[in-house]
Amino acid sequence: MSFRSVLTMSSAWLWLLCLSVPQVSVKAQTAELHVGVPENYGGNFPLYLTKLPLPQEEAKGQIVLSEASRVLAGGPFAVDPESGFLLVTKVLDREEQQEYQLQVTLETEDGHVLWGPQHVHVHVKDENDQVPRFSQAVYRAQLSQGTRPGIPFLFLDASDGDEPGTANSDLRFHILSQSPAKPYPNVFQLDPHIGALALNPVGSANLDHALEESYQLLVQVKDMGDQASGHQATATIDVTIVENTWVSLEPIHLAENLKVPYPHLIAQVHWNGGHVRYHLESQPPGPFDVNAEGTLYVTKELDREDQAEYLLRVWAQNIRGEDYTEPLRLQVVVTDENDNAPVCLPSGPPISIPELSPPGTEVTRLSAEDADAPGSPNAHVVYRLLNPETEEGAEGQIFKLDPTSGSVTLGAAPLQAGQSVLLQVLASDLAGAEGSLSSTCEVTVLITDINDHAPEFTTSQIGPISLPEDAKPGTLVATFRATDADIEPDFRLMDFAIASGDVEGTFSLDWKSDTGHAQLWLHKNLSYEAAPSYELVVVVRSVLSLVGPDPGPESTATVTVLVERMVPPPTLDQGSYEATIPVSTPAGSLLLIIQPSDPTGRPLRFSLVNDSEGWLCIGDGSGEVSTARSLEGAQPGDSYTVLIEVQDAEEPALKASATLVLRFLKAPPAPDLPPAPSITRHLCTPRQDQGVLISGASRDPDLASGQGPFSFALGPNPTVQRDWHLQALNASHAYLTMALHWVEPQEHLVPVVVSHSDRKWQLLVRVVVCRCNVEAQCLRKVGRMKGMPTKLSAVGILVGTLAAIGFFLILIFTHLALARKKDLDQPVDSVPLKTAV
Repeated sequence: MSFRSVLTMSSAWLWLLCLSVPQVSVKAQTAELHVGVPENYGGNFPLYLTKLPLPQEEAKGQIVLSEASRVLAGGPFAVDPESGFLLVTKVLDREEQQEYQLQVTLETEDGHVLWGPQHVHVHVKDENDQVPRFSQAVYRAQLSQGTRPGIPFLFLDASDGDEPGTANSDLRFHILSQSPAKPYPNVFQLDPHIGALALNPVGSANLDHALEESYQLLVQVKDMGDQASGHQATATIDVTIVENTWVSLEPIHLAENLKVPYPHLIAQVHWNGGHVRYHLESQPPGPFDVNAEGTLYVTKELDREDQAEYLLRVWAQNIRGEDYTEPLRLQVVVTDENDNAPVCLPSGPPISIPELSPPGTEVTRLSAEDADAPGSPNAHVVYRLLNPETEEGAEGQIFKLDPTSGSVTLGAAPLQAGQSVLLQVLASDLAGAEGSLSSTCEVTVLITDINDHAPEFTTSQIGPISLPEDAKPGTLVATFRATDADIEPDFRLMDFAIASGDVEGTFSLDWKSDTGHAQLWLHKNLSYEAAPSYELVVVVRSVLSLVGPDPGPESTATVTVLVERMVPPPTLDQGSYEATIPVSTPAGSLLLIIQPSDPTGRPLRFSLVNDSEGWLCIGDGSGEVSTARSLEGAQPGDSYTVLIEVQDAEEPALKASATLVLRFLKAPPAPDLPPAPSITRHLCTPRQDQGVLISGASRDPDLASGQGPFSFALGPNPTVQRDWHLQALNASHAYLTMALHWVEPQEHLVPVVVSHSDRKWQLLVRVVVCRCNVEAQCLRKVGRMKGMPTKLSAVGILVGTLAAIGFFLILIFTHLALARKKDLDQPVDSVPLKTAV
């Protein structure tokens, strides 16, 4: 079956498939195939290369083979439709085309692609079918005497048409013969890889460098690298050994600022060998260059003051930059010209000379530098005083100048503190001879004074200054100003100190030494009781040591400070108060107690400002708010607001105020029984394990039904909430205890708010806090018992008793004395004998 019949059958089957199937899907292409074909293939054609991954089912289209979007009709490639193999039909030449990019598709007659495209990359494998070639049949080279062995002086050039990077194009160079073969058979060496010809270090050792002779070399180039087989070619090299012209150069003297066209030739070097490139370096870098012929140039004017000498080095190199021999050295000396005037050193800040300095004192030593050659007349500088112009018109010769050294000294004219003198000196080279160059040096000399003036206050008495007792530390008290008659700023620096009157450090000083101003600040809190006034003595001193007499009284200042006694206004423990009471509350009922937040011990007076109904009254000194009369006209649910004002009893202008809001509840019916007297309870302080039981039941049936549950809470007074603690025991009772370890021993009214359902009322629990004995019983003060003597009467009784006892003792002793006298007056024999016991 022919290829055309296969394509016809494929077209028929494709037509039937299109009639029976609505749509034909193109199969996805596979990865690109890579195939190698040897060039110059000597076998039979067609040559099967690779099997294409065509569809397994029966093909319904024609196979299209193309390259670069061009269909290959009679090309070197084809596809066998029966086997699916890619074929090559004729010999390929790699040198004509190295590779082919093929594309295989299965298409219908109208060009619709059924399968593919399948990309195939065909690489033509190289065969060693090309002979290497030299670029020249005969090479001629000059070898200068003095060339270093191993430095190539000729590079051979050969090429091979085979594929680069393969053994087929891997070239090797060899010397086949040397003529003449003296003084050594191998005078030269040839690099086998790059074809670089150089002197052989061993063979050239016997070469007579003084002779000029010629050599002829037969060289070979071969492909296939180091393999024995391969194609080869030969060439001839004629080498002539020539005289060494690479000789040393004498130093060159170039005048600075030379006015000639540039670049300007200064020297010539020559390497007698062939294939040479010249390279120049200057140390330090300078405006020098060398061209391809070995001519050395200076490219611009030289300046000896920038650089006096240059060392040039010139190399002869091959095309690879390798040195044929040692470099030549050329010294360039730049000769000097008198082209620089003396330059004065920067004057800098003014030179200070203290007043009263003796004549002959050196002020400064001028130094003008000349950039010309040192030691030459061009750099010999002398000095001459031009005109010392004094800013303030100083008279007489103030300064003297040494023309050789430039030393400036003081003359005999007196100096004045603060005097400023502009000193002008002419500096000339060539020792001041004709044609010299010169410059004017200027120095400013400032005559400073010595520190012989003490600083003084502009005001010696300040105050009295009144400060409130509550003035905060950091308050500015007073400002001082002092002056110093000295001119030198360092001598005007001052220090301030409090010499006396502030033992406790209540005040502090703040100052800056260079301003002459100081500030007195309050450092600690004032106390009128501790010190109602201060008398401070402030002194000012010079920071640096003072020359001359000690400071006088003008260096002290006295400040009187009076402390104003301040009483803080009273403050209440709450900003506003609120109480809920029934409209039936009788007159005289205690509602709450207004207390100061910070008791100071000063007496206070309380008052109501806007009690328009007159329902309330307040204790003038106690702050107890009570009902002044029955609440006639008050309605349940209404509120009543009054303003409570508290004043300092001693300073009425010091006052505070707070609002009191009363909220009225429904009046309960009159009780059937008179209210039971309140039971006085007592608790011990310091706190013990004690408490007061509070019941939530009320006699008012409208306030509570008498059954729980009840909720209990302390009144809103912060003092009450701080001093007391209330804990619910059950639904009907609560337990009141002291919250603090110590509560002031006295009688306390503790407000307790009781809530039941949606109703609320307040109980006032009267609690007595007292000191207790070991049995938790209150210790009570013992009053004077009726009928008992007072202290005065007891003293009278005691004195009377002692007087009576003394009277009786006097009577007894008198009686005894009289009886003894009577016995002495009787005769001896009348005295009865005493019976011995």
